[in-house]
Amino acid sequence: MATGVSICSNALLMLGAQTINSFTDSDNIDRAKLCSNLYPTVRDDLIRAHPWNCCVKRIRLAPNATAPAFGLAYAFQMPSDCIRIMEVTSRNYQIDYKVEGRSILCDEAAIDLRYVFKNQDESTWDSSLVSLATLAMAARLAYSVTQSASMEQSRMQEFQMALRVAKAVDGQEEPPETMGDERLLAARMGGGW
Repeated sequence: MATGVSICSNALLMLGAQTINSFTDSDNIDRAKLCSNLYPTVRDDLIRAHPWNCCVKRIRLAPNATAPAFGLAYAFQMPSDCIRIMEVTSRNYQIDYKVEGRSILCDEAAIDLRYVFKNQDESTWDSSLVSLATLAMAARLAYSVTQSASMEQSRMQEFQMALRVAKAVDGQEEPPETMGDERLLAARMGGGW
């Protein structure tokens, strides 16, 4: 079962370094601190970089009690675990919206949100994402552990190539997106509004 510690330990192994047992490992305190400092940022950047199927949620949002000062009619608080918005819809149609701070502003009274969430439970990740996180950590740790710029560059190139493949594979699990205004298409096909 994958964990943040196992991902970091495997990255250290790839660099020929001693593994850690926890982020507070007293036997390898320097490497444990390095991993505990770098891993959350690497994890969140990797999750945000692509809408991984294992990191996607849906939620229906109700508007905040306080409306925006001007412009749009409603404000919705983004979920606390949201790190990337994928789609905002109302009544099954994509809508125009703005993001300001941690709020979504629009003219609809209720919205459905599909988003990438900060999935901190690595045991729920796809095996490709676990492998990518390991490669990303190896690239990020490479210079600190080996003092070799060429090792850092080599690990980064390996990560970049694996990222392209993993994104393609993950993206093939979803049907292709449609183009155009669904409301217009529905009206033309007799579906109306």
